[in-house]
Amino acid sequence: MVDLESEVPPLPPRYRFRDLLLGDQGWQNDDRVQVEFYMNENTFKERLKLFFIKNQRSSLRIRLFNFSLKLLSCLLYIIRVLLENPSQGNEWSHIFWVNRSLPLWGLQVLVALISLFETILLGYLSYKGNIWEQILRIPFILEIINAVPFIISIFWPSLRNLFVPVFLNCWLAKHALENMINDLHRAIQRTQSAMFNQVLILISTLLCLIFTCICGIQHLERIGKKLNLFDSLYFCIVTFSTVGFGDVTPETWSSKLFVVAMICVALVVLPIQFEQLAYLWMERQKSGGNYSRHRAQTEKHVVLCVSSLKIDLLMDFLNEFYAHPRLQDYYVVILCPTEMDVQVRRILQIPMWSQRVIYLQGSALKDQDLLRAKMDDAEACFILSSRCEVDRTSSDHQTILRAWAVKDFAPNCPLYVQILKPENKFHIKFADHVVCEEEFKYAMLALNCICPATSTLITLLVHTSRGQCVCFCCREGQQSPEQWQKMYGRCSGNEVYHIVLEESTFFAEYEGKSFTYASFHAHKKFGVCLIGIRREDNKNILLNPGPRYIMNATDTCFYINITKEENSAFKNHDHQKKSNVPRSFYHGPSRLPVHSIIASMGTVAIDLQDTSCRSASGPTLSLPTEGSKEVRRPSIAPVLEVADTSSIQTCDLLSDQSEDETTPDEEMSSNLEYAKGYPPYSPYIGSSPTFCHLLHEKVPFCCLRLDKSCQHNYYEDAKAYGFKNKLIIVAAETAGNGLYNFIVPLRAYYRPKKELNPVILLLDNPPDMHFLDAICWFPMVYYMVGSIDNLDDLLRCGVTFAANMVVVDKESTMSAEEDYMADAKTIVNVQTLFRLFSSLSIITELTHPANMRFMQFRAKDCYSLALSKLEKKERERGSNLAFIFRLPFAAGRVFSISMLDTLLYQSFVKDYMISITRLLLGLDTTPGSGFLCSMKITEDDLWIRTYARLYQKLCSSTGDVPIGIYRTESQKLTTSECREIASQSQISISVEEWEDTKDAKEQGHHRSNHRNSTSSDQSDHPLLRRKSMQWARRLSRKGPKHSGRTAEKMTQQRLNLYRRSERQELAELVKNRMKHLGLSTVGYDEMNDHQNTLSYILINPSPDTRLELNDVVYLIRPDPLAYLPNSEPSRKNSICNTMVQDSREETQL
Repeated sequence: MVDLESEVPPLPPRYRFRDLLLGDQGWQNDDRVQVEFYMNENTFKERLKLFFIKNQRSSLRIRLFNFSLKLLSCLLYIIRVLLENPSQGNEWSHIFWVNRSLPLWGLQVLVALISLFETILLGYLSYKGNIWEQILRIPFILEIINAVPFIISIFWPSLRNLFVPVFLNCWLAKHALENMINDLHRAIQRTQSAMFNQVLILISTLLCLIFTCICGIQHLERIGKKLNLFDSLYFCIVTFSTVGFGDVTPETWSSKLFVVAMICVALVVLPIQFEQLAYLWMERQKSGGNYSRHRAQTEKHVVLCVSSLKIDLLMDFLNEFYAHPRLQDYYVVILCPTEMDVQVRRILQIPMWSQRVIYLQGSALKDQDLLRAKMDDAEACFILSSRCEVDRTSSDHQTILRAWAVKDFAPNCPLYVQILKPENKFHIKFADHVVCEEEFKYAMLALNCICPATSTLITLLVHTSRGQCVCFCCREGQQSPEQWQKMYGRCSGNEVYHIVLEESTFFAEYEGKSFTYASFHAHKKFGVCLIGIRREDNKNILLNPGPRYIMNATDTCFYINITKEENSAFKNHDHQKKSNVPRSFYHGPSRLPVHSIIASMGTVAIDLQDTSCRSASGPTLSLPTEGSKEVRRPSIAPVLEVADTSSIQTCDLLSDQSEDETTPDEEMSSNLEYAKGYPPYSPYIGSSPTFCHLLHEKVPFCCLRLDKSCQHNYYEDAKAYGFKNKLIIVAAETAGNGLYNFIVPLRAYYRPKKELNPVILLLDNPPDMHFLDAICWFPMVYYMVGSIDNLDDLLRCGVTFAANMVVVDKESTMSAEEDYMADAKTIVNVQTLFRLFSSLSIITELTHPANMRFMQFRAKDCYSLALSKLEKKERERGSNLAFIFRLPFAAGRVFSISMLDTLLYQSFVKDYMISITRLLLGLDTTPGSGFLCSMKITEDDLWIRTYARLYQKLCSSTGDVPIGIYRTESQKLTTSECREIASQSQISISVEEWEDTKDAKEQGHHRSNHRNSTSSDQSDHPLLRRKSMQWARRLSRKGPKHSGRTAEKMTQQRLNLYRRSERQELAELVKNRMKHLGLSTVGYDEMNDHQNTLSYILINPSPDTRLELNDVVYLIRPDPLAYLPNSEPSRKNSICNTMVQDSREETQL
């Protein structure tokens, strides 16, 4: 056997295990050399320099000791003056010789020796080759003057009473104080305010001047008036303050000369100090100074970080933030890298804001600026993106860096971040609350096409308006003469609130009962609308979980009401029964409302009329009698306390038929085309998966192009496809990832297949492959490269038979020299669309809410001018939503994404608002949570009559919860407007009967006067226009024979003729372009418009609100999948499992 130990060489001593335990004992015999490294040279001078100069803490102690010595020397001088007896006579010897006691002389000698030794040592340590630079320094010269005479007097006793100007040591003390402050900043690693340093230097300079003048005057007047120190102080103060009483004046020429010299020095030194102080003050006004640590620890404050502060953004934040009563004691610290502009400065000087808002100029990427804002003590930090930047991605990058910097500096500070692009959202997942602008924007635009005015509904819910004010006269629109404005303004005050079930008066009695039962009876009894719930052990909010959900005592209830329950007072009224009037009949207007709101002492009192649960199918809901016979209305089933499985319907209430109700043949054909599942590809990371209608196979990219034929189809325009439903057209600049959120709600699984509208994307720039790969799985989604500026592009994409036209604000136009001009191009383009296609429903996004008044602008419309005056009055009264009465906004045809900034601000108080809004918009899908939809009231539905009965019908049949009404009614026109419309209708009928050929030569002349600029391509006038103009000229020639009233009527008729001719001219232009493009003109309706109608929203109306024809009711419908067995989805969607797996794999980083 081979000896292994003899073959393997032993390890070196330093690698042996024995040496690891016992230590290496063989290093003495090793050839290694131990080397010591020093940060400084190992010399005596460098060691002294390290101790006296370089080391901050030891240098600070040295300078503090030096400062104390200088003050002690000045104190010894004052003691010598006070102990000295003034000698008689005016000899000059009294100037050069003083009386100094021996102990006092000894102390001054000791101080002089220490000071001179320290000065020489510091001069030696700071010597750099030029000795004259050290000698000629003013501090060194003063030290020699004050110390050397005392040292000489040790060896020459006769000089012990020699006068030495020791009071000049005050200037050396000032110099030591400045150095000490610098060392203090270095020692504690903190930079104090430059303003504080400059003020300290100014005060010390002024004190040194006064002290020098006092001591100099007192000493020089030893041969004059024999002034004491107090008289000298009085003289200096009077002289430097330019008062000059003249009761104390110097007598000797030497003292007079000294006073002149001191005044000259003061005139040179003090202005320099004041100039620096003023400069620092102005800079501090620009930068904003600091927020003190004491205030941060004793008071509550939030920090607002923005890249540029605009007046609109500031006022929106302040008005919404301070709208909540419990935030009145909070301070707002604004951290902005740019200088405060004039408008913001003017606003912050208002006393209401100057005491609450602190502006700091600085960057969130600097720890010093975050320390100035006391970010670590802040209650929250709001980080907003600049949406006016040309490069929105770059703006998001800046926001991400700010969020990272704040999280690194203050990890415990809650973050509220606004981001623009959805693909950048996953970088800030750590933030407590995130609002992605493009996600919310496109989701609202999509729901506007399904549920009208969803954008207005969401905006009113997330805003704090005066509609919730307890005083009725203070609410928006309550002083308006029109009823719709009063109702609209009152209902706009509804907001979303929350409360725990067991602590609630509204919902405590419904513990153990179904959700729909609690929602209906709470609305019937209190007028509140219960919309959602959250379990104690679950963070997810469920909107309308359905009748199967049983309420628990620990559940958090979310409800819509004028005010929260904590601000309400409840008043019970005894129900009075009348024997002579049976309750089984409907009493019309004399019936008391179910709930009423009474303003009382800052609270809301709610009358509880009748707490008993009456059956809705009883005689109370009977119809009025017709003749002598009573006709019963169809009965409404009561809402059950516990849901009955057999009574739950997954279909719509009245007319919304799902695809499950189709015939077997139709179901078979539809299943061959579409499937339900999760989209297999998401264009960005962080998108919430949504169950949608999908194709079995993705469409080739060439087939997605609407206006280009390919080998798979030969269609080149929207008309050729033969779509059964009307189109939804989206006009955008680029196909960003946010546009994906527009398509998903329109293809959600709960939408019936027969109601799916084709979606046409009208893009200025071609989309990239990633976006096409995401949309190619959705049915009936196409794109076309074009612009709304071009009429041909609009006609090709099918604008003539589109249900909705969505115009998205272009990013390239968001930045303009004048801020409010950023929407100019969009507004003019939409106005052109409105004139050319008056029957088209146009939904527009603007950058600035103030520009909404220009949408569908009519310069001579009296009703619009009246609404403009109303808006100004509401703004003067302090309304945050003065623009809500503008007809385009009230009807949901325009909105601004900046109005959703308040969603982020409200989440500071209501941390659930972002989650609820995302659920309403379909951005998030939680199992068991409902979705927002709508239904339309038809003639067959008017038997329900009131909103309360509709609430009961929905809850008892389908489990839907209504939250509001979208109502459309005709405008109330004035008498003159009615006459104008009547005369216009008469002209349109009788003008065709006129035939006049006498003035054929004048047609060309009058034709040029009445032609619109948009009809330059038209060659001839329509026949109706020519006859109308001839008849109008004939009437004008006969004008003098008529009376004044007839002449006025004819003038109006001529104006109406011109208007009608202009409309027909525009219609002829559109038809000519359609013929030129080879498109059929069938279906183009040039005269149908909505100029005489207005629409508005009633959020959570009172139970006794009457339903009207064509009302659209907003519903929160339960999740249909919650009622299906587990095997049902898998049976219907066999391809969905693979799609979901692919989706999850492709969205991973």
